[in-house]
Amino acid sequence: MNSKTENLIESLKKKYSNSGEDLNVHLEGLLHSKPITYWDYIQLESLLGIQNPRTKHPDEMVFIVYHQTTELIFKMILWEIDQIAVRKDLNATFFAEKLTRISRYFDLLSNSFEIMNEGMLVEQFMKFRTTLTPSSGFQSAQYRLIEFASTELINLIDIRFRKTINRNTPFEHAYEHLYWQAAGKNHNTGAKSTMLIEFQEKYMDDFITFMKYYHKTNLWTRFKSLPLEIQNELELRNAMRHYDHTVNVKWVMFHYKTAGKYLKSSTKVRATGGSNWQKYMHPKYQKRIFFPDLWSLKEQNQWGIDNLKDYNILTK
Repeated sequence: MNSKTENLIESLKKKYSNSGEDLNVHLEGLLHSKPITYWDYIQLESLLGIQNPRTKHPDEMVFIVYHQTTELIFKMILWEIDQIAVRKDLNATFFAEKLTRISRYFDLLSNSFEIMNEGMLVEQFMKFRTTLTPSSGFQSAQYRLIEFASTELINLIDIRFRKTINRNTPFEHAYEHLYWQAAGKNHNTGAKSTMLIEFQEKYMDDFITFMKYYHKTNLWTRFKSLPLEIQNELELRNAMRHYDHTVNVKWVMFHYKTAGKYLKSSTKVRATGGSNWQKYMHPKYQKRIFFPDLWSLKEQNQWGIDNLKDYNILTK
């Protein structure tokens, strides 16, 4: 037995001894276990078996797989954000590296919209979309969680009601005034669409719990809790700005333009969930900005109108 093997056995003894387990039982288990395979490790058969088109139109498969892939990437984004939220010795390098990784995921999602924009025949989409009513991509709970984890709730409140909301507002009240409520609620009567009612019944309690968890650990609050010398580091500030713009302008506008192609940019065509998708989606209406203090007034006024290409990089 070579020294490396001896060291590994000693390390294993310590590991299982500390947990009160018998190393010999685990070693014996190795004799009976099957070798891991790629398809078992990623549960390939299960993954490829969860696409269930509602019609016979071939391009519906593209639509389903694209959205399932998007949700998997959202899961990766939330995984990365939480590492920032729970980090005790948070520093500029770790923060910026994680934000850059998260932005890369959103860049991937934004650029992949070509799959949606050019990957489906309009006539097929306009037929199979009718079977999706009243569901909607609006109902992506993970996307809402990403928003809650990224910024303070006030920055997600419908712009018409922000003056009536503050940090002491009950979470349930704030929830009723989130910007995306406008996509399924008549604010004159308070009536909610079926899409919004079902979404709320499924996720509201989870959302409230999540809001509370990230109330003081969201990206924006964590950034503002750092010493000023760290907040002022350009690498971190640029990473924050890039993420903000990527999520709230670039990603949204790719989505908006793709919807416009298939819905023919007509105000008479409504989304499957019944929302006025033009005013709900376009960032110029709600000015969703995760990190408002990192943008000048000029940049905020041009939010969603100018592509801000020249504004993303700060220099000394």
